[in-house]
Amino acid sequence: MRHFLVFCTGILFSTNLILAQLPKKSTTSDIYHSIQKLNFLGTALYIAAHPDDENTRLISYLSNEVKARTAYLSLTRGDGGQNLIGTELRELLGVLRTEELLAARRIDGGEQYFTRANDFGYSKHPDETLEIWNKEAVLGDVVWAIRNLKPDVIINRFDHRSPGSTHGHHTSSAMLSVEAFDLVNDKNAYPSQLALTETWQPKRLFFNTSWWFYGSEENFKNADKSKMLSLDVGVYYPLMGLSNNEIASMASSQHLCQGFGRVSSRGSEEEYIELLKGDLPLDKNNVFDGIDTSWSRVKGGQAIGELLYKVENNFNFKDPAIHLPKLMEAYKLLKNISDEHWKSIKTKELEDIISAVAGLYLEASSEVADAVPGSTITIDIEAVKRSTVNITLKGIEISGTPTTLLPNLPLKTNIKENFKIDFKIPENTKYTSPYWLSKKGSLGMYAVDDQKLIGKAETPIPFTTTFNLEIDGTPIALKSPIIHHYSKPDKGELYEPFAVLPKTTASINNKVNIFSDSESKEIPVQIRAGQDNIRGIVSLEVPKNWTVNPTKINVTIAQKGDESTVYFKVTPPNKESEGEITPRVTVNEHVYSQELVVINYDHIPKQSVLLPASVKVVRLNIEKKGENIGYIMGAGDDVPKSLEQIGYKVYPIDLISVQEGTLSKYDAIVVGIRAYNVVDALRFKQKYLLDYVKNGGNLIIQYNTSGRSGLDFPNLAPYKLTVSRDRVTDENSEVTILAKEHPIVNVPNKINASDFNGWVQERGLYFPNEWGTEFTPILSMQDKGDPVTNGSLLVAPYGKGNYIYTGLSFFRELPEGVAGAYKLFANMLSLGKTDSNLENLLKN
Repeated sequence: MRHFLVFCTGILFSTNLILAQLPKKSTTSDIYHSIQKLNFLGTALYIAAHPDDENTRLISYLSNEVKARTAYLSLTRGDGGQNLIGTELRELLGVLRTEELLAARRIDGGEQYFTRANDFGYSKHPDETLEIWNKEAVLGDVVWAIRNLKPDVIINRFDHRSPGSTHGHHTSSAMLSVEAFDLVNDKNAYPSQLALTETWQPKRLFFNTSWWFYGSEENFKNADKSKMLSLDVGVYYPLMGLSNNEIASMASSQHLCQGFGRVSSRGSEEEYIELLKGDLPLDKNNVFDGIDTSWSRVKGGQAIGELLYKVENNFNFKDPAIHLPKLMEAYKLLKNISDEHWKSIKTKELEDIISAVAGLYLEASSEVADAVPGSTITIDIEAVKRSTVNITLKGIEISGTPTTLLPNLPLKTNIKENFKIDFKIPENTKYTSPYWLSKKGSLGMYAVDDQKLIGKAETPIPFTTTFNLEIDGTPIALKSPIIHHYSKPDKGELYEPFAVLPKTTASINNKVNIFSDSESKEIPVQIRAGQDNIRGIVSLEVPKNWTVNPTKINVTIAQKGDESTVYFKVTPPNKESEGEITPRVTVNEHVYSQELVVINYDHIPKQSVLLPASVKVVRLNIEKKGENIGYIMGAGDDVPKSLEQIGYKVYPIDLISVQEGTLSKYDAIVVGIRAYNVVDALRFKQKYLLDYVKNGGNLIIQYNTSGRSGLDFPNLAPYKLTVSRDRVTDENSEVTILAKEHPIVNVPNKINASDFNGWVQERGLYFPNEWGTEFTPILSMQDKGDPVTNGSLLVAPYGKGNYIYTGLSFFRELPEGVAGAYKLFANMLSLGKTDSNLENLLKN
């Protein structure tokens, strides 16, 4: 978890999401709460499959009521989901969702960990999941996490005994947890890990059950609960002025890209956990019953506990600094205990408390947001002591460099001391970017070779500042990462991570470049300067049989952060072909070929992501009819850009201005993914869309999600249409064309089975399962072991026009450059615009 001031503890709640990035500043209630947690030596681990799977009520309860060290192990980073707040998908979505999980943990008090498993999309059975994931590797990652965290209790979110009844990732997470429980204490299981950690045996394994898993509340009421614990997670915390459920709601609401923003709740609420392995607690309301969670569990801990329990029992909320002598005495004793696991954890917690009690504010802020290896930057140091405790600032060090400052300065009460430190970033410093994306992985796994990195939520911070202090004569070293602290007139005070980036990066905006004929296209390449006075040569690698002109272009950029665009003319071959083009920038004989992507939302810290700058090029033979396409954005996708690639003019439709007749100018209208779930205005404007069809328009509606009671939208279609939860997750499943004579699979492009080759992640989702006789089902497909589904693409004439509903995942296929998806979508847009003689020919 990232803390800008690692020694300021407590929970920061704010209605202004931008404050989630500010340093934590502790009240005395926060300090007392931290001392309570310091005096609890027990760990709980919650395990599930994805970001937003976690039960924030239970995590918050264990962390804030029980006071246990609580961690969430999410097997994936959620790459396979959708995005309600932006266009990030796949690996970029995984970065965003990782940070949203960390934002949730900053609120509920938990810690966050991962495995190398990649969220490859929906899976209907754990057999498929574990084959794609590489079961042995992911199981090893779960074992690694347990051995390092040393939890006393593990709680699974899902039931390992119900394969095929829910998302395959869900069941797999539970199955792997159950298996790992029996392996973590076996020195013959994953023995290479033991060079860096040790075996461990948790005491208990639970399943976080509820009535939902039993089918109904009545079934659950009558279920055997002899092996279940009941926990009232609706408790109220007077110190925080919040109930546990309110904290949990705020935590889960950080999953904004998944639409998890929700109203907070209050009042008593029961959570049930079913014992799967280990001994059943005698106290059915205490998950740690019978486990020593006192300081006595570690050798030498009793003396530490005697000091710290007195601080807790006699805490002075008005002047917590009065406790500093006992805290420092405990600190000295803690340094000498032999249990390295608890010493590491509790030393860090105690250092945070000591700093907060002493009223210390220590900050190291870079004057620039990012810099390149080999450059020299200036760090602004701020140190202030807001108590009467005797504290001397002996020295300041920056990790990984020989840079030190030795002020040997007694800090005066509430008098700010400022210093500046210039230091050179070592040439061998690694760039700031998510470590799990540094190498190309597989469909189901990230490629991470460094065992020490596996499981970490983020790439370790490149530089840390150590403040060497003496508090009443006792030395103590407090660490803080180097950050960038600044302000904006429209946002106020801001903090963001300091980044180490390349001297230059390159990017091509269109990640897929479609050539619908043999004509050349101009490809713009944006070059960004990571430092002042960049001079280089830009070239473009192209596939065999493709040509590029010119072969190289000189580029000069005077100012850091500025960009220059150069243009290459790329000519495809005459026949269909696809490959990659890669921009390369040579500066002083060093070649740079990475793209910098910045993810910056108010509820998470700014993220710098370096990805290969290569983009896909596709030469395909495609015909189309019509030109002007209206597009109604839903939850966010890149389909409009994809359509522009094949020559359409795409116009975003402002629903507020839609009235009778205003839509007639469009050759077709496309409604974006999940629009009927997220765009309220459609409820009032849908009649105009249907009138547009009736008057000769062509309306294409892409997938919308459906709850258990269906999609609540009364006039979605002009005829009966029921959207279900049916989906086909196997992207290679066989597709049968049912309506072989229908224009939509014949004109202007002939569609056959080969056009469904190369699809990614899935065929489609949320297919209708009931429809009126007016509709013609075009395609048939199925997942292995599932019934055939015919609702992926439905077409119905309405008045003079055509209404089309499709659950096919065009929002994934078009941005990936899948040729067949482009041809089929062009046919959908062209429907009703084809030559009437040709259509009559087809009918005959």
